[in-house]
Amino acid sequence: MNSPLPLYRTEQVREMDRLAIRDHGVSGYELMTRASSAAMILIHKKWPRITSVGIACGLGNNGGDGYVLARLLQKVGIKVKVIMLPGGAPRTADAGRAYADWRALGERAEVFDGQLPEVELWVDALYGIGLSRQPEGAAQAFIERINGTRLPVLALDVPSGINADAGNAAGICIRATRTISFISAKRGLYTGSARDYCGKVQHDNLDLPDSVRSDFSPAAFLLTPAYLAAGLAPRHANSHKGEYGHVLCVGGEVGMGGAVRLCAEAALRVGAGLASVATRTEGVSALVAARPEAMTHAVENADALLPLIAKADVLAVGPGLGQNEWGQTLFDCAIASNKALILDADALNLLAENPQPLPQAILTPHPGEAARLLGMSNQEVQSNRFDAMDALVKKYQCVVVLKGAGTLVGGPGETTRVIDAGNPGMATGGMGDILTGVIAALYAQNLPLFEAASLGALLHGAAGDAAAKIGGERGLLPSDLFPHLRRLANPE
Repeated sequence: MNSPLPLYRTEQVREMDRLAIRDHGVSGYELMTRASSAAMILIHKKWPRITSVGIACGLGNNGGDGYVLARLLQKVGIKVKVIMLPGGAPRTADAGRAYADWRALGERAEVFDGQLPEVELWVDALYGIGLSRQPEGAAQAFIERINGTRLPVLALDVPSGINADAGNAAGICIRATRTISFISAKRGLYTGSARDYCGKVQHDNLDLPDSVRSDFSPAAFLLTPAYLAAGLAPRHANSHKGEYGHVLCVGGEVGMGGAVRLCAEAALRVGAGLASVATRTEGVSALVAARPEAMTHAVENADALLPLIAKADVLAVGPGLGQNEWGQTLFDCAIASNKALILDADALNLLAENPQPLPQAILTPHPGEAARLLGMSNQEVQSNRFDAMDALVKKYQCVVVLKGAGTLVGGPGETTRVIDAGNPGMATGGMGDILTGVIAALYAQNLPLFEAASLGALLHGAAGDAAAKIGGERGLLPSDLFPHLRRLANPE
């Protein structure tokens, strides 16, 4: 899939459901049947030897999906146990019909009493997108028991407990192995806490025509590594280094020279024509020895930095910069230059102390840095990463890369992009320095700021995934990404 996948808010998906029924002659029960059929196909494909399934049914239409699925599975010889939440029969007409059809087969739905039957797979049909609060009471206990079985779990539409708009789990949540999302992909399933609970996500449009979605603007787009080929064209034969830009990496306070070295090498590995480093005098010899291709300069004040800025196309500021007088001086000089800026690490912390619009910049904060930039807590940022992204773009009037599980990329007038690449092994010091260099190099190669940020975050995550496949996630080093960055920056 080379094109980004459109992602939508839950209210948009509900309206699509309503329009499908009103304008396309598809009944609500037919949609329920299509959803259940898609789930059954997934079960056969993913767990072909399963002989027994437990289905947790709620009181709404998500529970109705569960009852229809129970009937379909039973028809093909799979033993099914349906456990329902206390509260009586389903509360919607379509779910009530599904429940009646299940009962008409002579089957029953047991009310959850704290115990679970022995099965090989659980299906979560408790809430879907119908939950606006955290599960409580019997629902909470039910979810805890399912999670405690450590059996595989298929979530229908949304793992119960996940906010499908924000991507956060306010309390207890089903921990799914797979999630099958219906009608349209929901934006919250691909970032933040949802990444811990959804497992592998796929979506099924239930054979609805594209016209059902045509009146709705996507709330976000999902970028997969396949998109790299669309944005990174091969170089023409008659090339020279001047065509591919000059990146100036500013940082490397005493004791932190490795950070700016990682940034500079990343820029070179992704194809910058030239990379220079402005750093402390004490670090020059080590940097030259480690990466002679980067032109390294001793810079102790603004006067020494200004000539280097004049020659550069983009400044990558922050890796190892520090927040003392030296770092502050170089940061101020870079900001005043009006050159394109990629800001990370201490450059973001210095910006947080003196917030100002930076339309020529790309900010690359992790959640803690984003919290400082916005004057809020880390928890507030993570509770709704999309809202935090929007607030950062509005406050600083520039492109922002909000790092983390399901990295977000936003910018003025742009639809947010969600990066479907990266892994927990990348949660280690130095990975951000690599990303800064990657984005700077792509901008230097004439990509617009928003596209450079999007492709840079995607390329960075894909390289991390490739490196993790070789030796595993734990112990992954930032420098392990270099050979993969080069390979992935040259898609076939």
